[in-house]
Amino acid sequence: MFREVNGLPGHVLVIHAVVVLVPLLALLSVGYGVLPSWRSRFGWAVAVLAVLTPIVTFVATESGEALEEVLRSRGYPPESLQKIQEHSEYGETLLWLTIGLAVAALVLLLVTSGLERVRVLPSWLVWVLTGGVVVLAVFALVYVYLTGDSGARMVWSDIV
Repeated sequence: MFREVNGLPGHVLVIHAVVVLVPLLALLSVGYGVLPSWRSRFGWAVAVLAVLTPIVTFVATESGEALEEVLRSRGYPPESLQKIQEHSEYGETLLWLTIGLAVAALVLLLVTSGLERVRVLPSWLVWVLTGGVVVLAVFALVYVYLTGDSGARMVWSDIV
């Protein structure tokens, strides 16, 4: 399912969405938390990105694993497989960071929604959640860079 799309490796097609969506989720979530004036305008975008980004990141991870299996079955050299494994580990970490960021962003949206049940929550909770979003966003941005850079280096070095 994740291996090919019209004869092209599925991983190559999906990774571009991850490279765009993860930074968007990170930046808009942080902006939403830090700048209350953004909340009415960008809440819907944060919600959509918080649902879509982990799904796309999961598909990229799974399609990367499928591509790795193909390369192993073709007898790629061990040093190349080691670099692919490193890239894969970055991708797995990115997936978990993206899920964490998405959950934190959705909870932040809920807490700032103005619903009657959340109005009784302490006001400092918004800032604690925003702090969590900021930390997760920074790590997600670092790992999207590390993952993308290691993958690009393999492609441009003719490893993959």
